[in-house]
Parts: sequence; C-alpha cells; structure tokens
Amino acid sequence: MKVENAVLPRGEQLQALLAAKADGPIVMLNLLKFHPRARYEDGDHGLTGAEAYGLYGVEVTKLVLKLGGRMIYFGPAEAVTIGDVTPNWDSVALVEYPSRAAFVQMAMSPEMEKIAHHRKAGLEGQLLIQCPATPK
Repeated sequence: MKVENAVLPRGEQLQALLAAKADGPIVMLNLLKFHPRARYEDGDHGLTGAEAYGLYGVEVTKLVLKLGGRMIYFGPAEAVTIGDVTPNWDSVALVEYPSRAAFVQMAMSPEMEKIAHHRKAGLEGQLLIQCPATPK
C-alpha cells in the first residue's frame, strides 16, 4: 500500500470536493504526521512540528465551532493494530462539519489564510478522508 504524504489536496481532489452537493453533515478523518522541527518559510521558530500544528489547531477549532461544527477527537495515534503502513501517523483528528459547503467555506476563508502557515510548517504529511456523519 502506497501512502502519499501530502499537505494540500491535488487539483482533482479539490475539484471533486467543490463539485459535490452539500447534502448534510460530514466527518473528516485526519491522519497527521509532523516534522520533527517546524519548517516555517521565514526560518526556525524554535518549535516542533507538533507544536506548530497545535497553534493552528487552537485557531481552527474556533473556526469549526463558528460554522456549527465540532471537534470529535484529537489525540495520539498510538499504534497500527492491523496492517503495515508507512508513515506511522503521529495524531488523529475527527472533525464534524454541518456540510461540505461549510468545510469549503472554512478552508477558503481569510481566517484560515491567517493560520495556515502553522499547519504547513508543522505537517510532514496528512491523509484527509471525508465520511458521512451518519453512515448510510
């Protein structure tokens, strides 16, 4: 199994998200891998990748709540119990949004633009998996 470390969606992934109709709540499963040291474009800020992502996390949580979403879980990914994947993820986050449109609104907002540098500096890679909030 190949897992691509990515920090931003590929063009076709973003287009598919934008084209999907807003048909109810979604949960985003985030698998996160952090840099040992944060990689800010303007140099070393003396933070680990996890600490830089934590700065982002505090602010993005406010945006999620403002849109009517909620943080379901954020914590360590302790061990792979079944399967063999590389990288082994550092943290897992489950975030519920009222709709795909709300997620896109947040992702494209000026508020997100102001905090995205912490996310980018902290993340070595990420998988973001969209799930319906209520399984079909």
